[in-house]
Amino acid sequence: MRRAPSPEAVDPGRLLEVIDKFSGVRVAVFGDLIVDEFIYGEIARVSREAPVLILNYDSTAIVPGGAGNAASNVAALGGAALAIGVTGQDDPGRRLMEAMRGHIRHIDVRGVVRPRGMRTPTKTRILAGGIHSAKQQVVRIDRASGPVLTDADRRAVAAKLAAAAAKCDALLVSDYGSGMVTPALVAEAQKTLRRRGTGKSAGRPPVLVDSRYALLRFRGMTTCTPNESEVEQLLGIRIGDNSRLLEKAGREILKRTRASAVLVTRGSRGMALFENGQPTTHMPIFGSDQIADVTGAGDTVIATMTLALATGATALEAARLANYAGGLVVMKRGTATITAEELSQAVLSDID
Repeated sequence: MRRAPSPEAVDPGRLLEVIDKFSGVRVAVFGDLIVDEFIYGEIARVSREAPVLILNYDSTAIVPGGAGNAASNVAALGGAALAIGVTGQDDPGRRLMEAMRGHIRHIDVRGVVRPRGMRTPTKTRILAGGIHSAKQQVVRIDRASGPVLTDADRRAVAAKLAAAAAKCDALLVSDYGSGMVTPALVAEAQKTLRRRGTGKSAGRPPVLVDSRYALLRFRGMTTCTPNESEVEQLLGIRIGDNSRLLEKAGREILKRTRASAVLVTRGSRGMALFENGQPTTHMPIFGSDQIADVTGAGDTVIATMTLALATGATALEAARLANYAGGLVVMKRGTATITAEELSQAVLSDID
């Protein structure tokens, strides 16, 4: 016997319609472009020199991280991604640009400024395993960006952002804390989007913000997508299994950012959607809670929600799709993406 739908249920047919509309949605993805480097090896033995493993090198993979991963997810889902940010003219920067240009659906990188002498931020993950076992991360090495951007570089980024926003249906902001992304820049781009107000997002094109450390400095976005640990750091609390504290925290973020909605991602606990004037919607994680890798999962969530809102979906519809997307991508290893077809199959598989 089919269960009666809950008040928070969303018609699967409607979700499939939204996914079908992803194709052609133009999204300006503004933020910190990072190189995600994965070095794979097989465990050979323990070193005699120190109590560490010796790995036989297998392969290296370079994929876009940070805002680059958000853009990759937009493109993989069928949208048209325009990347705006900075990267160096060094070897990691060159490889990052090649990876974005070479994406199966091609990311537009004309909005990327490449200052001379800049060091491209790189996160190198070394993964090891046996011949018949999954590779596990052993260590991560971070190489920060540098030197500090000049005023001329910042003006160039602002000009690129304004030009991209003027021809896009939505703005996705991915702030990993380099200092390049500022509330003032986002506010100016938001005005340009709203002046455009035509096509798929006529009326009020969505602006979504994912900020690792400074979310409360941004105001008036459509939606923000912090994870639970970021919420805890912002408010100086520990949520855990305390549903009342989660409710209070979500409403506080909603109030202080003046967003239309806040989607808090909670790992194996799923997600919680907070909207003005609406009861909170709690969504259990889609699929298995045996998560393989959370690397870049937040980028998949915000990319999915951005595309959905740009097609005219409600916040609840967009959050449902983001929940499916998040559940799918954490089953993949490394900095991964999902396709519109995978998302549609997830919706279909979840029908009672």
